[in-house]
Amino acid sequence: MKTISSRQNALVRTFRELAESADSSEARILLDGVHLVHEARLAGLAFEAVAVDESRLTDSSEAGTLARTLESAGAPIFSVSAAAFEAMSPVRSPSGVVAIARRTPSDAGAISLTTAGFTIVAADVQDPGNLGGLIRAAEAGGATGVLVAGTSANPFSWKALRGSMGSALRLPVASGQTLDAIVRCAKAAGGRTVAAVPRNGRSPEAIDWRGSMTLMLGGEGRGLPPDVLSRCDDLVTIPMTPPVESLNVAVAGAILIYAARQQRS
Repeated sequence: MKTISSRQNALVRTFRELAESADSSEARILLDGVHLVHEARLAGLAFEAVAVDESRLTDSSEAGTLARTLESAGAPIFSVSAAAFEAMSPVRSPSGVVAIARRTPSDAGAISLTTAGFTIVAADVQDPGNLGGLIRAAEAGGATGVLVAGTSANPFSWKALRGSMGSALRLPVASGQTLDAIVRCAKAAGGRTVAAVPRNGRSPEAIDWRGSMTLMLGGEGRGLPPDVLSRCDDLVTIPMTPPVESLNVAVAGAILIYAARQQRS
């Protein structure tokens, strides 16, 4: 096991750079905390580096136990001083372990064309925590994939990964397609598209969620563009008691995903 004591170490800088700017290819990811690193191990991801606060290696802490497990499997483990680890961790209260791992990016086209799939589209969801929460809800509700479009946050930034609690490491998630391409792919596959709107849509219970389905969700504020709404097969609105007029996109998405699950299960 190698040791790092200086905040000026090259690997420390590598962790900081990935925390500040997520990999645009979505192949190289920063994981913070025992839970996410453990989920990455279960998902079969390759570890480029795993850094552990040196104080966690001398006891029976979860971080220390995980580090020894990963080391026995051949992962490169680094024992890091408290000062250096604080610089490597992207959070204010470091959990004791951070890692850089590599994943094989999912193909956006393949997600769109999944037979009898239930695809969730997140458009212009700029808050990474909300995006991660939506991905978590998508996996929990039986979606077959998530497409991230427009000005949305990177779904594999450390904040989004933390919000998804590992779901993004298992569920096919991809960026890169335009909303126009997503709608065209859905129709080419013989599927239906349903767009969430704040008002004047049908209730979730009135929608036929069966078969090949794409649920489109826009970010808080603008929502989905009018030209996209006009091409969707149906519009859905979550009934709300005044004066509430809108919901967090992750919450709204979860409600609609579970309404769909009622019919699809």
